[in-house]
Amino acid sequence: MCGICGQFNFGSGAPVSASTIEAMMGTIIHRGPDDAGQHLHGNLGLGFRRLAIIDLSPAGHQPMSDQGQTVWVVFNGEIYNYQQLRQELQGHGHVFRSNCDTEVIVHGYKQWGDAVLNRFNGMFGLAIWDVKKRRLLLARDPMGIKPVYYAICNGSLAFGSEIRPVCVALGEPPGVDPAAVALFLRYRYTPAPRTMFKGIQKLAAGEKLVVENGQVHVSRYYQFAPEPFAPQPGPEEATEKLIELYKAAMKRHLISDVPLGLLLSGGLDSGLLLALMSLYGRDWHTFSVGYGSSFADDELEDAAKTARTYGAKHDAVHLTRETFEDVLPRIVNVLEEPVASSSIVPMYFVCQRARENVKVALIGQGPDELFGGYNRHLGVHYGAAWRALPGWLRTPGAALARALPRNDTIKRGLYSLHEPDRLRRFQQVFSLVSDNAMQGLFRPELIADGEATLAARCWEEYRPAFENLDDLNAFQLLELRSSLPDELLMYGDKLSMAHALEVRVPYLDREVVEYVQQLGASFKVHHGVRKWLHREASKRLLSSEIIHRKKRGFAVNVVDGWFRQSLDGRIRQYLADPQSQVYRFLEPAAVQSMLGDHAAGRADHHKILFSVVVLEQWLRIAPSRLVRDSVSAFRSTVGRESCDF
Repeated sequence: MCGICGQFNFGSGAPVSASTIEAMMGTIIHRGPDDAGQHLHGNLGLGFRRLAIIDLSPAGHQPMSDQGQTVWVVFNGEIYNYQQLRQELQGHGHVFRSNCDTEVIVHGYKQWGDAVLNRFNGMFGLAIWDVKKRRLLLARDPMGIKPVYYAICNGSLAFGSEIRPVCVALGEPPGVDPAAVALFLRYRYTPAPRTMFKGIQKLAAGEKLVVENGQVHVSRYYQFAPEPFAPQPGPEEATEKLIELYKAAMKRHLISDVPLGLLLSGGLDSGLLLALMSLYGRDWHTFSVGYGSSFADDELEDAAKTARTYGAKHDAVHLTRETFEDVLPRIVNVLEEPVASSSIVPMYFVCQRARENVKVALIGQGPDELFGGYNRHLGVHYGAAWRALPGWLRTPGAALARALPRNDTIKRGLYSLHEPDRLRRFQQVFSLVSDNAMQGLFRPELIADGEATLAARCWEEYRPAFENLDDLNAFQLLELRSSLPDELLMYGDKLSMAHALEVRVPYLDREVVEYVQQLGASFKVHHGVRKWLHREASKRLLSSEIIHRKKRGFAVNVVDGWFRQSLDGRIRQYLADPQSQVYRFLEPAAVQSMLGDHAAGRADHHKILFSVVVLEQWLRIAPSRLVRDSVSAFRSTVGRESCDF
């Protein structure tokens, strides 16, 4: 796990400055405190910061090339099947000089070209420079675990693992994109390819970018299109196969030359990871978050029980509401882009604590998206049955939901059930606010075609992939390609790497994901039970007590509760101040109306209000911090034409 960056002046051919690459690298030191390197080749420059995980020797130094220096690579992530690929490449006559996975990328590209990307089982953001073709390739892994940002301006491409090095190369920070702000408020994150900054984009999961012969082309290299198994396996066969895949994935994810641990909640997903880890070793380090005995959702004791069951060395972090309020601005700055998930606060602190003992930590993200673990999956799965009911049955239920206070989630869910277009229905399920509320909230003059049109176009490119899938599998495909990589995995990467901690996601092992995607919906939501097959597999390895514990996810309900309390204090001031930055984009009266209804108990708007607060803190902090981070590079590159995005 590391940080990469670079610049390619493909248009002008002007040489890349060593000081620019050095300044870009300087903004991502936290990602790689162990080593640094750069490679300059005329109008191409690559930069690298290393967090040494596999082959700690100098042989793992990057940028890395083949012996003839015809191919250069900078790489952030892990290739879990690198040992098998190495053997295959040796069979083709390739000679290796290290024991690290990076060298497999070098020789794999020489052997197979871009097709090597589809041979990797891992997480990666990488750049490959082909000297003979003068061709640059950027790529993000199929599940989107590792981000890749880029900007193209005046015939120059800048890229990085984070946004800051891209801003350094641009010479000045770009402005805020109103369209991205609107999408963030709707979905609480910014879907690829947009970022919150004009002109700076990110690769979507499974995409590559190629610069060759003065042209830039972005395309999807990962073309796996899930086709349901025919016939579908029986329950016993599917359970045994899933356990087999879990075991193999865990064995791959434990490959490390440095200490490794687990971020452990009190629930099923991370508990199963610990059970699987215990098949291959003992005395693992585990880490969790607690909030005090006064909270019913505090999960420290549950996590400690699971750790004791498997002989793990367990440590915990205790958070308070005051800590939450004090640190939220810092976390928003680390993220570079706002993400309005209450999980960001505990995630930041548990990663900080874990880094004191380990350099790598596993995390249990993925089963909810793969197997249908959220309430929204029930609505998506059973929605067709609802739509098939006679109108005289559906109308009273919808009217009752509209009449009940503090049930915005139910209201939006029922509203989406009536939508005949599948993609549009999915967009409504994801939205934090209704179309009508969003229309009144966002200033209409900021987006030429209107916010509703912008939202309707979002994810349109995924529509063809839904054709052979049932509603639940189609919805989960959208989660795997957008909300999981651009929200959950993005903040997982940023908040862990802020502490130089590598986080691995075993449930998103490529072999696991591709198998589960081909299973029918009944393996996921079964007679109203969510994550059914995942639970069946867990029964073979976990106790009944762990399996039936309430889902908490680092007790995010506690953080939600703190936010509600904070709306009566310090955080409310952000929304009450007419000079707040958010009112450049939002209608003050609409925000005040939401706040008033929420405070009076007429509605539960805490999710959208939390998004507004996070946006306000981001607008106050992040752009100015990016300015300061790029000052030294800007001064050292005076005379370069800056970009006016």
